[in-house]
Amino acid sequence: MLAKPKTKRGRLGISAFFEHPKIGSVYGNENAATLHAGDCQSLLGQIPAGEVQLVVTSPPYNIGKKYETRVTLADYYAQQERIITECVQRLAPGGSVCWQIGNHVADNTIVPLDILLYPIFAKLGLVLRNRIIWHFEHGLHCSRRLSGRYETIMWFTRPGANFVFNLDPIRVPQKYPGKKYFKGPKTGQYSANPLGKNPGDVWIIPNVKHNHVEKTAHPCQFPVELVERLVLALSNEGDLVVDPFMGAGSTLVAAMLNRRRSAGADVVADYVKIARDRLESVCAGTLRIRPRNREVYKPNGAITIAPWQREQDDAAATPLPFS
Repeated sequence: MLAKPKTKRGRLGISAFFEHPKIGSVYGNENAATLHAGDCQSLLGQIPAGEVQLVVTSPPYNIGKKYETRVTLADYYAQQERIITECVQRLAPGGSVCWQIGNHVADNTIVPLDILLYPIFAKLGLVLRNRIIWHFEHGLHCSRRLSGRYETIMWFTRPGANFVFNLDPIRVPQKYPGKKYFKGPKTGQYSANPLGKNPGDVWIIPNVKHNHVEKTAHPCQFPVELVERLVLALSNEGDLVVDPFMGAGSTLVAAMLNRRRSAGADVVADYVKIARDRLESVCAGTLRIRPRNREVYKPNGAITIAPWQREQDDAAATPLPFS
């Protein structure tokens, strides 16, 4: 049995561990990835306390999708509290929890679930480090309210400064890479970090819709790029990343691609199979994903004319009375 890979073992040991990664169905240190078909609490029960460096997940929003049963908000809160508590109990001292969440919608009224769930994390003694806004361009078109085009990621750690945060791997291109100091002792030197800039807390990353290269049968799928930022920033090689609501397995894919161990659960057998197939494609080097930091596609031309543009065009085409 392979021992649990540790960053301190060096890159060679971690490389050997992931050269022929084992994908298991029951959690064990010998697994590069664990796929549990069933309730996430049964998976979490297999993981020792203090073992998890990073929890990344997007739980159901209680809106009646295939993988959930719609319940009252009070019951939903209680369900989330049980699972969040078990995740925190298994969190390493310098670990992080990233709870990606949107809105519960009923009768054209929205309930922001990050606000609803925040007290659970606070009660467990965690500190909110960032509330990250994930912005995307595509989704359901609303007619009686503004269309939703963002969700949030709440990033929590334990109190204190002893938590993992690797900024350099997730830097993005500078907006003004050639900018230089114009006065002072650094006059003439570049003022921007050559590795790129901090990505900030608003992330513009396309969501996975019908023409996305990563699209599977799952209706609410994480883009791998989104999870990769969290995996790279908040864990190190060989660490354990857990997704209690893994869906199509994007968290486990991001972990495998970046030499992190992972474990995930889902109650829908079809989604577990999709996740396994994707991990096997990672191992074979054939999985297609959208590259990190690729610019968002901007279409050329337009198929519609905005009303104000039509009015401007009509005004320009109408001769003045004195001309």
